Amino acid sequence: MTPMMTKEDFAGLGAPDLVYVREISAADVLADTPTGEAKGLMIDPDQTLYAVHSADGERLAVMLDRETAFAAAVAHELAPVSVH
Repeated sequence: MTPMMTKEDFAGLGAPDLVYVREISAADVLADTPTGEAKGLMIDPDQTLYAVHSADGERLAVMLDRETAFAAAVAHELAPVSVH
């Protein structure tokens, strides 16, 4: 049987400094964003973006490219890792 991990378990793996960066589709980001907050944004839903997540999976930020996502994490004294 595979053990189930809670958000707290995942956070304990590297929190508070470990974050991961992964590709995400712009369509997924737009679907999660309230309409009022997305007003005026010109994003192609087919575009690939890069999300920064905390160890427990919470999305902290979304950037246009991988390098910027890593740089933003480092600028906030976080330790980014890549997830494929």
